[in-house]
Amino acid sequence: MKIKFQDIELAFEYVSSSQPLMNSAYISKTTGQIFYHSDMYGSDELPEDFYEKHDYIEIPHKNDLDLGQRLVWEFVNTEIPGLTDKIKGFFSKRGAYSRYKSFLEEIGLLQRWYDFENERQTRAIREWCEENDIKLDG
Repeated sequence: MKIKFQDIELAFEYVSSSQPLMNSAYISKTTGQIFYHSDMYGSDELPEDFYEKHDYIEIPHKNDLDLGQRLVWEFVNTEIPGLTDKIKGFFSKRGAYSRYKSFLEEIGLLQRWYDFENERQTRAIREWCEENDIKLDG
């Protein structure tokens, strides 16, 4: 069974849109169907065999794929290595990503950051699918 990459990407974004463990999504390797669960919002009804079969895989959160601060530092070290200390200052307090993105906008690199982040996220999701024997269609 092949599963559309866009469907997995959408589930990944759903899971990663909140703090870890708040939203979750599971994919059936047999049917390709994705089931969504949230502690704050409604949830899909899980199949009767959900807890008995090993057919369902939990979609990872972005933190599970190391797509948080590691990406920031990879980008900073590649694109603006002379500003590392300034960026470190952003991450010493709450609201770091907001300040980081505002700064990137000021220096004309925000779109480059978004492109970099998207490319790394796509690569990480595809690698995760391969590691979990999920066949992709597209």
